[in-house]
Amino acid sequence: MTHAFSAAGGISGQPINRVDGPLKVTGKARYAADHPIPGLVYAALVCSTVARGAVDHIATGAALRQPCVLAVLTDFTGVRLPFNTGQVFFFGQPIAVVVATTHEAAAHAVSLVDVSYSTWPQLTDIDAPQAVSYPGRLIADYVRGTPDQVMVRAAVISDLNFSIARNNHNAVELPATVAKWDGDRLTLWDKVQHINGARRSYALAFGISEERVRLISPFVGGAFGSAGRMWPHQLLTAFAARRMQLPVKLVLTRKQMYSSVGFRPTSRQRMAIGADHSGRLMAMIHEGRTETAQYGIYEDGIVRSPQLMYQVPNMSSTYRVVPLDINLPWFMRGPGAVTGTYALESTMDDLAHRLGIDPIELRLRNEPRIDQINGLPFSTRRLVDCIKQGSTDFGWHRRNSTPGANRDGDSFVGIGMATAAYFTYRSKCAAIARISADGTAEVCSAASDMGPGTYTSMTQIAADALGLPLQRVRFSLGDSRFPPAPAHSASRTTASVGSAVFTGANMLRDKFIRAAVTDPQSPLAGLRPEDVLVTNDHMFSTVATDGPARGESYQDLLRRRGWPALESEQTWTPDDADKRYSTYAYGAVFAEVAIDALLPTVRIRRIYACYDAGRVINPKLAHSQAIGGMIGGIGMALLEGTELDYRDGRVVNANISDYLVPVNADVAALDASFLPAQDSIADPIGVKGLGELVIIAVPAAIANAVFNATGKRVTDLPIRVEQLL
Repeated sequence: MTHAFSAAGGISGQPINRVDGPLKVTGKARYAADHPIPGLVYAALVCSTVARGAVDHIATGAALRQPCVLAVLTDFTGVRLPFNTGQVFFFGQPIAVVVATTHEAAAHAVSLVDVSYSTWPQLTDIDAPQAVSYPGRLIADYVRGTPDQVMVRAAVISDLNFSIARNNHNAVELPATVAKWDGDRLTLWDKVQHINGARRSYALAFGISEERVRLISPFVGGAFGSAGRMWPHQLLTAFAARRMQLPVKLVLTRKQMYSSVGFRPTSRQRMAIGADHSGRLMAMIHEGRTETAQYGIYEDGIVRSPQLMYQVPNMSSTYRVVPLDINLPWFMRGPGAVTGTYALESTMDDLAHRLGIDPIELRLRNEPRIDQINGLPFSTRRLVDCIKQGSTDFGWHRRNSTPGANRDGDSFVGIGMATAAYFTYRSKCAAIARISADGTAEVCSAASDMGPGTYTSMTQIAADALGLPLQRVRFSLGDSRFPPAPAHSASRTTASVGSAVFTGANMLRDKFIRAAVTDPQSPLAGLRPEDVLVTNDHMFSTVATDGPARGESYQDLLRRRGWPALESEQTWTPDDADKRYSTYAYGAVFAEVAIDALLPTVRIRRIYACYDAGRVINPKLAHSQAIGGMIGGIGMALLEGTELDYRDGRVVNANISDYLVPVNADVAALDASFLPAQDSIADPIGVKGLGELVIIAVPAAIANAVFNATGKRVTDLPIRVEQLL
C-alpha cells in the first residue's frame, strides 16, 4: 500500500520553529570541537611560507623544549595526503604538526618551528602572461547552431568581459576534528557535510576498512561547501592521534581557513549576446576560465546555467581552468551558477538597455519551451510566474528606465532584477524509522545539517507520514552508524533525505496497519489496509459505517502484542526522471540600491525574490534560507574579495576584519515569497531544493540596479567605489 505525500492540513508546510533551536541557543548543541575525551591532547599546524618549492630542513628543537609540548611530527608516512609531502604546492600547506597537552602550548610552539626551503619559480596570478589555461576534464565545450556566423548578423549586440574576485569561506564554526584510535578502529568527531564520504576518505587514507571508522557530526556551524570534502588537516589530526596513541583535537585558525578549506575561485568571463530589433535572441557566446591548483583540479560549472535560461538557437560555451600554485578551490554556495549567472544577467540587462526594451520584457520574449541542452520538457518551469509575481510585489512599475534619472536627496536610486535556475539534484538515501512501545518515533539517517534546518524538516515529514504529533517524533543524523545518506550539498538534502524518510516512515505506518487488520484482537481486524488511516497517533477505519471510533493507537497494538517496537529501514533511489524531464528550480530577484552622489558608496535599500522551488516543507526555514542567500549575494556583489600577494601567494586579508562580509548595517529590507507548487516528477515529496538557488541571481540584480542608478555598467566584483567615480 502506498500513500502520496500531502502537506494539506498536516505538519509539513507549517512554519514550525527549529526543533534543535533550544539546544543551540542554550549552548547544549555539541559541535566538532565540543566533545570532551579523556586524555585529549591538542594539535596545531606548521604551514608553509612559500608558494612552491621543497622543504630542506625543519628545526624542531626550540619547540620541543617548550613546556607541555609532546612532539613535532614532520614525517607523514602512514597517511595518504592529496599531495607529495616533500614538496610545497601552495602558501599555507601543512608541513608539520605540533602536539601538546594544551591548545595554547601547541599554538605557541608552531611559531618556534624553523623551516628552510628551496624555492622554485611560482605562479599565483590568473592574469599573469605565463598563466596557461587548459580544457577541464568534466565540463566540455558546448555548441548549438552557428553562433559565430549568426552573431555578426545580429541587429544589437552586447559583448562584455567580467572579472570576479576569489571568495573565501568564513563560516561561524572553525573547522575542527577530534580523532581517537582504539587499536585499528578510528572514531572521529568532525565538521563534515558528507558523513559517509568522509568515512570512506579516512578509511582510504589509512588503509583500513570503512567498518573500522566511525564518524560523528551532529551539528555543523555553517559550511557552504567548505566541509564537503576531506582536507589535509582532518587526515593529519587522525594521523597525529595514531602516532601519539592519544586522542587529538585540532581546530584551524581563522587565518588558516583561507588556505585550507577551499574557496570560490577567481574567474574571468566573456559574454556576448546578439538579438534582432524586436529583442529575440539570435546568438550567445560564453567563454570562462577559473583558477585551480597544480596538485588537483577543481572545475566551477560557470557555463551551465546560461545554456538553458533563454530561448537562443545559436550558442557556444567554452570553459578552461588555469593551474596555479595555490590551494585547491572548492564548492561555495551556488557554485559556478552564481558566477555564470552574473555574466548572463548583466549582459541581458545591458542588451535590454541597448534595445530600449524593459529588462523584464526582454526575458519574457525569450522564454524557452523546452530545455535546449537536451530537448527534454521541463518537469515544472514557472520562471515567468516568478518574474510577474515578483515584479508586482516589488513595485517594478516605479522603475525609471533612464539610468541616473532617479534621485532621493543626495543619492542616486536604481532598481534592477535578475533570474536564476538551479538543477534539482537527487541522490540515493536510506533511513530507518522505529516506533517504540511508549508511542514515540525515532527516525535516523546519516545526513548532515549545516544550518538550513534538516532536523526540523525531516521531523515534519516523518510526523506527517507516521500520523504522529511533532513532539512524539525525533529525527537523528550525523553518525556513520545510521543508514547512509548523500552529501549535504547541491540543494539535494530535502529531496533525497526527505524522500527516504517519507518512504521509511510510510512503510512503517503500513506495517502497523497490516499488523492491526490481521490481528483478531484489534478493533481494526478484518478491514482492508487501504480502509485505515492514521492521524494523531490513531489508526482508524474510514469505512462510512464505522466512523473514527473504530481504531487504536500504535501503543495499543505494541503492548497487546508484547512487541518493544516496530521498525522499517528503506532506501530511496531516484528514478529516471532526469532522462525524461529537465528538472530545475527557478527564481527572480529584484534589488533597489542608493548610491551617494559625492562618494559613490552603494547601499542596499531592499531586495525581494520570488521562487519556484517546489513544495516548501517549512516556510519559516525557507524564508531564512532566502534571506541568507541574499546576504551572501550582497557580500559577493559589494564586499567580498580575497587579496593575494602574488610574490608568494599569501592571502593578505586572511581575517574577517580585512576580508569584508556583510554586517547588520549592510543589510536592509530583505524578503522572499514562494510559489505554491510541487514537482511530483522530481521526487515523491515534490520539493526541488533551495539552498543554492537563493544566492544565484542576487549579485547580478544588485549590479543591474547600480547601472540603473548611475549609468555605469560594472563588470567586476566586488563593486568598489573607484569603479563608480
